[in-house]
Amino acid sequence: MSPAFNPAIYTAPKAKPLPVILLLDVSGSMYGVKIQNLNEAVKDMLETFRDTENGEREIWVAAITFGAEVKLHQPLVSAGSIQWHDLSAGGSTPLGTALQMAKAMIADKDVVPSRAYRPTVVLVSDGHPNDDWEKPLADFIGEGRSAKCDRMAMAIGADADESVLGKFIEGSDRPLFYAGNASQLHDFFKFVTMSVTIRTRSQNPNDAPELSGIEVKPATIEERPEKPESGEQKPPDVKEQDEKPNEEGYW
Repeated sequence: MSPAFNPAIYTAPKAKPLPVILLLDVSGSMYGVKIQNLNEAVKDMLETFRDTENGEREIWVAAITFGAEVKLHQPLVSAGSIQWHDLSAGGSTPLGTALQMAKAMIADKDVVPSRAYRPTVVLVSDGHPNDDWEKPLADFIGEGRSAKCDRMAMAIGADADESVLGKFIEGSDRPLFYAGNASQLHDFFKFVTMSVTIRTRSQNPNDAPELSGIEVKPATIEERPEKPESGEQKPPDVKEQDEKPNEEGYW
């Protein structure tokens, strides 16, 4: 006798996730034009991710913010289901705690399943950490699942701590990127977007694409201008932080 027909056993395979985890500095120094442009850049990235999803692979995005508190601003879900809530700035720069949260998230196989591709982790900051960050950073890049992630970092403005951000990308072939204005910040997120979407089309999505294979070329830390000495006046083309978000002056 033939078994009874059970349509429930005929299910389509689930798409494999490619996680993207954003570590975003929302301290008080990000107030104004910086946070506005950061929100716009993330929303543009999410829109592109939604358009590139297919039945085999989908991009998941999470955002951890660190400022007045360390917060899971956006849980890790498919980019197509995210309704982005704008970030606001305030507080200090507790990077160490944010790294601990990100490491715990990546280690949890209920959050980042074993079938997921290698996550991309993006760190964006404009200042100096004010907590104990050395051990959390060393643990993040050196131990467990987080050590296997594709890591990128961007310094925003003249006060971003180049040495700390540089340690985050140690061992990778990525340069430390830099944004001194809105255009450079958007270019960096376009680079992240293209890097991830190229992986979704790759034969091996665990491999990060070569820098030469990505059309957008963001500014790197070598392009950051010298910080004016104390008492030295700003050049006339440098705009204040509270001016229009589209101004091109250095922050």
